[in-house]
Amino acid sequence: MSARGAVLRRLYRTFADTARQRPGAVLRLALWSAVGAAPTFVFGHAVARAVDGFLAGRPAAACGWLGVLLLAGVAGALAFRPLYAALAAIVEPFRDDLVERVVRGALARSLTGRPDTGAVARLTHQVEIARDSYAGLLMVARGFLFSTAGALLGLLTLAPAMLLFVLPPLLLALVLFAALLALLAARQRALLLGEERLAERTAAVAEGVRDAVACGGEERLRAEVGEVVDEQAALARSMARLGALRALILALGGWGPLLLVLAAAPWLVERGAGPGTVAGALTYVMHGLRPALNTLVQGVGGGGLRLAVALERIAESGPPPAPALPPALPPTPSPTPSPTQPPALSPAPSPALPPTRPPTADPIPGRPAVELCGVTFSYGPRARAVLKDLDLVVPEGDHLAVVGPSGIGKSTLAALVAGTAVPSAGRVLVHGRPPGDPRHRVLIPQQAYVFGGSLHDNLGYLAPGADSAAMARAVDAVGLAALVKRLGGLGGMMDPGALSAGEAQLVALARAFLSPAPLVVLDEATCHLDPAAEARVERAFAARPGTLVVIAHRISSALRARRVLVLDGSAAVSGGHEELLAGSPLYRDLVGHWRSEPAGGLGDPDGVDPVARTDLPVDPR
Repeated sequence: MSARGAVLRRLYRTFADTARQRPGAVLRLALWSAVGAAPTFVFGHAVARAVDGFLAGRPAAACGWLGVLLLAGVAGALAFRPLYAALAAIVEPFRDDLVERVVRGALARSLTGRPDTGAVARLTHQVEIARDSYAGLLMVARGFLFSTAGALLGLLTLAPAMLLFVLPPLLLALVLFAALLALLAARQRALLLGEERLAERTAAVAEGVRDAVACGGEERLRAEVGEVVDEQAALARSMARLGALRALILALGGWGPLLLVLAAAPWLVERGAGPGTVAGALTYVMHGLRPALNTLVQGVGGGGLRLAVALERIAESGPPPAPALPPALPPTPSPTPSPTQPPALSPAPSPALPPTRPPTADPIPGRPAVELCGVTFSYGPRARAVLKDLDLVVPEGDHLAVVGPSGIGKSTLAALVAGTAVPSAGRVLVHGRPPGDPRHRVLIPQQAYVFGGSLHDNLGYLAPGADSAAMARAVDAVGLAALVKRLGGLGGMMDPGALSAGEAQLVALARAFLSPAPLVVLDEATCHLDPAAEARVERAFAARPGTLVVIAHRISSALRARRVLVLDGSAAVSGGHEELLAGSPLYRDLVGHWRSEPAGGLGDPDGVDPVARTDLPVDPR
């Protein structure tokens, strides 16, 4: 299929979908457009009658026709206010649909191991291009259709013979413009793809710029990015050259009929056409057909092409099919999900947004809760590896604390276990399956997610079937009773902005406690709680059935854990507290710094900096 056919087909499908989904708004747009086109139909007749009236010595009749033209102009102007209201009723839902499609596609690709770095360009730029272009194209289309129809109908009723000199060049210009769309579409698609490549290249450079500067690679980076920029500039110049062809089409379809009518004027006068009729025909061409054609060529050749190509790229970025399981894993039939299964992870993107990835198969019996085999991860192809060749096994029912200096990769490890990050090399398994299934694990990050609504809805989000007794046990376990009392019970309504950081974390922790997921990952999820509240939460989760992985905010979390994993940037050591005190200098150093702090002091989350920070928010309790 040619590029021209693809563009016209995409635009046609878009208009057809709009007419099918929002027929009322489309009908209102058409009706008010017809009213707005009334001056175009009246214009030529009014000029013809006014000219003939003045020449015949009937100034009153001539002025009367000019008054009719004035009234038609007022009616057309008044029609624009409801016309724009009907346009908004079409365009805004159209934009919302595009945003939802881009977000769903990006989330699905990220969860399946293919981060969609071009999604930012689509969401922030291409969606807005599509919205603005679609609004402009609707206005162009309705303007061309109704203005051209009004002008041709006026010519037909004024002097039918004029159509012989107007229609041929107009139709020829439209045919040539349709042919030009093929080249314009190819260039416009190349421009949008280049924008995505430039966004991806810029993101990669930003991630690895520190290492590139350290290695003296600035010139190479500059050359690589400059190559993409030069390609974009060349494409833009090519689009400008093709734009010059549109001027020739406008000359043919806009000025051609005008010249033909002027050349045929003596022939028309000989056959009974008066000066007013010729003047009216010229008015229809100059103020009706030529502006309509100019708007069509400029609108479709610019915004229309951008719209078609942007819609194509957004459609291509839709959610992909779920990936197959690794070949090495034995296949296990997946039972039908229970209606009580949690709909999303915590933090979830929105209560109204259903999961974009179908759940994977059930856990494999007898496999550890977490397995990492030779896992390496870096935030870019040229960036230093945050984790390298990491092997780790967390048995079912274990309680593991992960400690190490800030920036060493503890939160990265949590993301890999939760499935929100994909290793550059190696393999991560949760209960023998790829990570990311919301039925198998819950991740609670530092920034707790709490949505507006009742406390009951927040707590039961991951366990819709939980009863009030189970919620009461979760509230008591994590220490949320004070908030429940203040809200007047579980049915009390919450304003997320009115909660302290510690209260929001307790709500998220109680929600995770209620979840049926057998693995809980706390990524510094108690950083806004005081040490006593933190200890209470960790003990509650340790007593909960399942496996607990704690990214330690304070080194005291390691003392409560059954096993400790120490990350130092080059190697990883695991064992019990006493074992690590004897065999790990870094762990001894971390514990020593923690014990050297004053009672109740607020050191660095990892125990490296014992100096209290006034900007660290702490729950007042």
